[in-house]
Amino acid sequence: MDIKTLVFGHSGYPILLFPTSMGSYYENKDFKLLDAIAGFINDGKVKVYCPDGIDKLSWYNKGVHPAERVKNHIWYDKFLLEELVPLAKHETGHHKVITAGCSFGGYHAANFAFRHPWTVSHMFSMSGAFDITGQLDGFYNDEAYFNNPVDFVPNDMNQELWHMKIVLGTSDRDMCKGDNERLSAILHQKGINHWLDIRQNADHDWPTWRQMLPEYLAQL
Repeated sequence: MDIKTLVFGHSGYPILLFPTSMGSYYENKDFKLLDAIAGFINDGKVKVYCPDGIDKLSWYNKGVHPAERVKNHIWYDKFLLEELVPLAKHETGHHKVITAGCSFGGYHAANFAFRHPWTVSHMFSMSGAFDITGQLDGFYNDEAYFNNPVDFVPNDMNQELWHMKIVLGTSDRDMCKGDNERLSAILHQKGINHWLDIRQNADHDWPTWRQMLPEYLAQL
């Protein structure tokens, strides 16, 4: 299938910016997350690639067996790794990409980065959730394991993980705060440097994420 992708910018660090759960490729534009980082885009510091999500065919597809949900996600992962990432590298001249996303987009950003750490320089998750087992109705196999960061990261010794810049953004009123604290503890136990950013008086919502992403990009 064709997967639509919006692209913003002309040069700079390539960023794969994922939509939230079952969101579309234009979601980050419509909710003005791109407006929040327009300065970085216009100045040529980042080039942003917003791929369409396929969650309706994978993790949220209750019409097929959970094994098929996982396989459909793996096809999406292959599209990212073998088509979109090489394109982003070629167009920007960078040898690694940045992954970022809000809510379930944070899962996609983290899962891709941790599965393929040799091709990701930075990972910015905002209010992400990192345990996919709730979408599998009790089913579990090796393919599910290798797409569930809280399971495979503890045993992953790829040295590129220790070179990645990682931000786990969350907030005091974020329903995914516990997920971020859990992943942070896993990274801490492995000695992987990262920033667990817990915002105060903030919600699991776009205004929080529009504040977070420009601050994270300012670290580049």
